[in-house]
Amino acid sequence: MSDIKIGRIPLGMYQTNCYFVYREDLREAVIFDPADSGDYIYKALTDKGFSIKAIALTHGHFDHIFGVKKLKAAAECKVYALDKEEKLLGDMNLNVSVSVGRPVVVEPDILLRDNEEFSVAGITFKTLSTPGHTAGSACYYIEEAGYLIAGDTLFSGSIGRSDLPTGNGPELIESIENRIFTLPGETKVYPGHGDTTTVEFEKENNPFF
Repeated sequence: MSDIKIGRIPLGMYQTNCYFVYREDLREAVIFDPADSGDYIYKALTDKGFSIKAIALTHGHFDHIFGVKKLKAAAECKVYALDKEEKLLGDMNLNVSVSVGRPVVVEPDILLRDNEEFSVAGITFKTLSTPGHTAGSACYYIEEAGYLIAGDTLFSGSIGRSDLPTGNGPELIESIENRIFTLPGETKVYPGHGDTTTVEFEKENNPFF
């Protein structure tokens, strides 16, 4: 049985799920989608004895990246994202932050390719390109634990929207069918909003399929 654990901190105006993944014995965390209040995330985790080793982004929409700069500065760590999302992350119009009156851009330190694996804090993550919600949306698969950090690609009983810049509805459906539904059925899916689900449950019950 894997000792990899995952925690969740809902943050911001849309209660975006910020996840932290760690090995129980190491207390070294990888943060996914620091949605807001990077200083709060840093204090909350370090007060519990964690050190933050990296930040990984599922995509570049404002509600997933507001906390990046402060968290990165406090933790002195690197930011990972899919290479295809670099443009959206760096454009306050494409990432829709201008529209909510809080312009923000993020420059990733490490750009990942589809199917690329990287290891941080003793954990190996596989990058899955899942375009549709945005052109550079990605999911991160932790095979050892059977976890998928899904961002806004797939939700419990729903799917991400595709009407924002670089979104594409048919691509979104294809991404879920070909990249997520091909994973083992027991894989736990951790979406960017809402509750956890499983691949098997969504294949059998999601009304979009």
